[in-house]
Amino acid sequence: MPPNAHAGAQSITDSLIAAANAAADSDQSLTKLQQDSTGVLFECDVETTDGGLVKDILPMKKADKRKMKLVWRNIIAFGYLHLAALYGAYLMITSAKWETIGLAYILYAVSGLGITAGAHRLWAHRSYKAKWPLRLILATFNTIAFQDAAYHWARDHRVHHKYSETDADPHNATRGFFFSHIGWLLCKKHPEVKAKGKGVDLSDLRKDSILMFQKKYYMILMPLACFILPTMIPMYFWNETFVNAWFVATMFRWCFILNVTWLVNSAAHKFGGRPYDKEISPSQNISVAVLAFGEGWHNYHHVFPWDYKTAEFGKYSLNFTTAFIDFFAKIGWAYDLKTVSPEIIKKRVKRTGDGTHATWGWGDTDQPKEEIDDALIIHKKSE
Repeated sequence: MPPNAHAGAQSITDSLIAAANAAADSDQSLTKLQQDSTGVLFECDVETTDGGLVKDILPMKKADKRKMKLVWRNIIAFGYLHLAALYGAYLMITSAKWETIGLAYILYAVSGLGITAGAHRLWAHRSYKAKWPLRLILATFNTIAFQDAAYHWARDHRVHHKYSETDADPHNATRGFFFSHIGWLLCKKHPEVKAKGKGVDLSDLRKDSILMFQKKYYMILMPLACFILPTMIPMYFWNETFVNAWFVATMFRWCFILNVTWLVNSAAHKFGGRPYDKEISPSQNISVAVLAFGEGWHNYHHVFPWDYKTAEFGKYSLNFTTAFIDFFAKIGWAYDLKTVSPEIIKKRVKRTGDGTHATWGWGDTDQPKEEIDDALIIHKKSE
């Protein structure tokens, strides 16, 4: 026995065998995770030339029947929040000062960007890169939003895309509108959510020092940013009452941005057209797009999740987050913005779209002659 060895220690051969077995198990686990996926997350996940998967995912989209384990702490907390928000809405039109209402709107806007431009497009999807000043701004905005640390938000969102509408999806839309909107936060996570979440690569997030700082000190920073300062600022700077400050600038504002974010998971998975892929539930929802700063173009987003615009078109009035990112790209703080070529979009639209895309228009070169002959044209121009 070598001088520095001890009884019961593994030999080099045993260690190599153990390592090989571990690697094999790891490869098998990765293969299983890939087999179970129902969506793409990054551009490197695609299996077809138009950004899709080869396999048929429809049979995989389901929810098993199980008894939900309710989390009463969350039920009580969200119950109070919504009652407080309703009272805050009443105070907005009866007694709150206009400065307090303005602050509530500003906080809604910046916290929304902390989710859309930060946790979602930057950290969850890596659809663009940002220099540290912009990442610091987004981490601050994200903390005001209080939708968990951006690290955890991005992790859950990656799982949502990889295993969309399966039991591994945190807010599986096949369980219904209420579950995908808020119900998923009122009960224990499905075991598959935790199991698949462990297999998602988060190494890029762990390399971001600003993100890790937020994660480490979140329970100190979040109460200050989301609750204490938004309540104290109106009271100190324009002599607002505590009741108005708390229920308008804090409770109503936080409840509103939460529900706007949840609408992306619920309404944008149910209502709207599916011009890019008719086989998936995510839809094009203009109302959600307006409220959520461009996050409502959800059918496109689930087909091409690495596009920094989360939409085919970059019209700023319906996609404020894109305007925000483009501004910082112009001053050099955002860079390597990813998007999708028109050729790939058109190819995907023709293969899997529901026929509502503008590509499917009158006079297309591939429009069938019988469709033209059978069309009824009214109010013809007189010769």
